[in-house]
Amino acid sequence: MIPELSNPSVCMKDPQRVQEILQSMVKAGSNTVQVISDFDMTLTRFAYKGKRCPTCHNILDNSKLISNDCKAQLKELLDTYYPIEIDTARPIEEKLPLMVQWWTKAHEILVQQKIRKDLLATAVQESEAMLREGYQLLFDHLHEHSIPLLIFSAGIGDILEEVIRQAGVFHSNVKVFSNYMDFDESGVLKAFKGELIHIYNKREGALLNTGHFQELRTRPNVLLLGDSLGDLTMADGVQDMENILKIGFLNDKVEERKQSYLDSYDIVLVQDETLEVPNAVLLYLTGNK
Repeated sequence: MIPELSNPSVCMKDPQRVQEILQSMVKAGSNTVQVISDFDMTLTRFAYKGKRCPTCHNILDNSKLISNDCKAQLKELLDTYYPIEIDTARPIEEKLPLMVQWWTKAHEILVQQKIRKDLLATAVQESEAMLREGYQLLFDHLHEHSIPLLIFSAGIGDILEEVIRQAGVFHSNVKVFSNYMDFDESGVLKAFKGELIHIYNKREGALLNTGHFQELRTRPNVLLLGDSLGDLTMADGVQDMENILKIGFLNDKVEERKQSYLDSYDIVLVQDETLEVPNAVLLYLTGNK
């Protein structure tokens, strides 16, 4: 049906179910489809030529915009909290307050750095952030077919937008829900806006912007892209959902996490740095078979 689903990186627990969802979505038509995606390590690469690629936060961490002392403090937070985030043995309820603690502290440290808005573009330019191979087709095709792309990210919205802007694909159908910086009148970071959006509350953060959801009511078929089990709740705000096809990127720690990904995502892409499979699914859904 879609030859790319036979790629070596593709794992499916129930291929038959995947075919059924796809057929049902094709029947409904691409004007009923919306794409909900995570950003870091989902739309962006996890690694390139054996080297880890930066997340939105990393772009800032590695930039000239923050002091070495600040970098050390952020690194210390990462070493403390990241192992907790990826620990599958801990229940979400237990991780939640700790994740909030992590990002609240990190944001406080960043605010002390008096980061200038006009230097963010340079920080992105000088970084090694890369969208996954095939990004041009994904973004352009969605735009051409007027399919909304909602990006939910626990990262930093200003940096995320700059990455897609510099890649030339920040089209009008793209909506971003993320943590945005608040600058004072002279363009210096003074705080982060609104509620903290983190890995486990992306959906709630999204629901606050119900205006966007009104226009999406006529799109009950969802293609969801993520790289963590926390991303699975991103579509919880979709009303009267008919079908959802969940594609998960399993970037690392493959052996210990593979089973939980297979149980949760319909299609699991193991260490696949491209958007080849999501693009093939998209072309199929829009009738470019």
